[in-house]
Amino acid sequence: MLHAIDHVQLAVPTGSEDLLRAFYTGPFGMTEIPKPPVLAARGGCWFASGAVQLHLGAEPDFRPSAKAHPAFVVEDLDGFAERLAAAGAPVRWSDEIPGVRRFHTEDPVGNRLELMARQEA
Repeated sequence: MLHAIDHVQLAVPTGSEDLLRAFYTGPFGMTEIPKPPVLAARGGCWFASGAVQLHLGAEPDFRPSAKAHPAFVVEDLDGFAERLAAAGAPVRWSDEIPGVRRFHTEDPVGNRLELMARQEA
């Protein structure tokens, strides 16, 4: 039985860590967390916000996926969209799922990300 997702890992280009740190700790609002030294030697970086972790792994022949993506539930969806747009990230709203407020964006290396409002039970 699955209980939770511990983290999501996305591939990123080798050497893009500083660009991604600025995005994920800036408008995306996460905190960088240390990688174990043996893993840090491989490049990439890790981030957290509450119990949500995002691991970025350096990949020499990186290509962003056009479809695959994590979906993050956020408290203030409109505020999140405003912060990302102000930072120059795309914000594409979607109404394809009835009753679900959400939008898609990309990080600076083209990884697709979905942000959605918490659904009332």
